[in-house]
Parts: sequence; structure tokens; C-alpha cells
Amino acid sequence: MPRHAYHLAEPVKRTTSVVFASPHSGRDYPHWFLAHSRLDRLAIRSSEDAFVDQLLEVAPDLGAPLLHSGAPRAFIDLNRGADELDPALIEGVRPSGHNPRVASGLGVIPRVVANGQSIYTGKLTRDEAERRIVQYWHPYHAALRSQLDQAYAQFGEAILFDCHSMPHEAVEAISKRGKTRPQVVLGDRFGASASVDVVDQVESAFVRAGLSVTRNSPFAGAYVAQSYGRPARNRHALQIEIDRSLYMDERTVLPNSNFAEFQILMRSILAELIEIGRPGEQTLAAE
Repeated sequence: MPRHAYHLAEPVKRTTSVVFASPHSGRDYPHWFLAHSRLDRLAIRSSEDAFVDQLLEVAPDLGAPLLHSGAPRAFIDLNRGADELDPALIEGVRPSGHNPRVASGLGVIPRVVANGQSIYTGKLTRDEAERRIVQYWHPYHAALRSQLDQAYAQFGEAILFDCHSMPHEAVEAISKRGKTRPQVVLGDRFGASASVDVVDQVESAFVRAGLSVTRNSPFAGAYVAQSYGRPARNRHALQIEIDRSLYMDERTVLPNSNFAEFQILMRSILAELIEIGRPGEQTLAAE
């Protein structure tokens, strides 16, 4: 099994209410899991947000904590609720209403990876599903809540940037409709998980870096944004999706020739995002 449910890098001194998280960048695949999967080592990584944690690794140096998963998404999806169990995969689970994520095989224990490729040849026991939730899901979310609570206690607000990558083909359809293909999609659940002011500032940071941005289409934010975003209480959660083709070869799941340059670009963007949660900076500048 993976040795760590999560990895947490904290700044020497927290200077911002911003917290960065990457729940899908885990790549510690248990050998027994791979042995029991019908997919090869490359295919099973197709749903992984490969290298997103590396794009964010400078955040602690800039004053913000970074939390990212240890276990891979194909093993357990930390951007799903612990109760989003798939009866088509897990023994003893009864259907409970219609959940489109679960129905498509993307529950907390995924049944499929990209393009609907099945991970398993048969069903999992309920005990195995619960074991993963206890050992990985609960520790990750306890750590995430703790970081957000610390930010709120220190700054009177907490801003979570939940960072993901999206397959290039996921936004290809948008360009076919005659619109500019987004390189970044910001998901605030149509205003329910983050204030307009926060989202505006995030969009501006990416646009200034030369990237095209859309909001809530095709990704509006999933469990994390829904659960942790309470803008009326000064708790904001924004899902950020970045086109994988900007920095990696999706076919081989390796960094592409642009990776180093894009990592530098992301450093400048992260510096701007961190400023959003840094108290008094704009007031002092105006004075």
C-alpha cells in the first residue's frame, strides 16, 4: 500500500490565507493493486493529475502550504465524498438515488479511468473499500481541514485553490463550437464556493500570464469545492484545471519539452495567487 495518505509542505512562516491542494497527483501505486488491475502501468495513470504537485512545489517558499495526495486517483478519489460508493464495483452497496459521478464509474473508489477503461476484472469487497477510505480519505481531509482552519484563525479567511489537470481533449469540443479553447478552467460552482472578487483576481493572474481562461465549463468544481467553499463565511474554495498539454505528453505521461518553462510561468502565477490572501498589501500600497 502507499506509505503516505498525503504529503504536506508548510512554509517557515505562513504569510497568506491561501492553501494549495492537489488531490489527484498521487503516484504511489501499490504493487498488489497493479497486479489485480486489468490495465497496464501507463493506462492506469490516465486519470492521474501527473506533475501538478511539481508545478505547485514553490508555494511553501512563497508563504503558503501545499497539500497533495499520496495515493493515486485510480486507487481512491479524494475529490469525492466518502459515501460516494459505486454499487457496480463494491459488494454489498445498494443504489441510493442517482449520482452521475458514481453512475459513470467515478465514485470515491473509481471503477474506471480515462475514456471509461475499467480498472478491475471483478468487484471489490466492502471491507476493502472502507479500508481505503479510513487509511487515505479521512487523513487527507483531516489535514486539509486543519490547514484551512489555521488560515482562518490567523487571517479571518481561508482561500483554497484545489488544483487539477485536464486532458487536452476535454476542452477540444469547445474550440469546435467556434469558441476559444480554454487552457485553464476555474470552477466555483457558479458562485457557490468562492466570491466573485477572489475568482476575478485568479482569472486575471492567469490571463496576465498569457493563458486563456473560462469558468465552470466543462468543470464547475466537485466534492472539495462543494464541501469547503463557504464564501459568506470568508471560506473560499476554487477548483483550478490546467490543460495537461501545456507541460506534459499525455500519451507517455512524461514532462514535455515545455515543462521547465511552464513551471517558471506557474511560479509567477502562484506568487500572484498568494497575494490574494495576503492581508493589508493593497491598503498599504494605496497609502
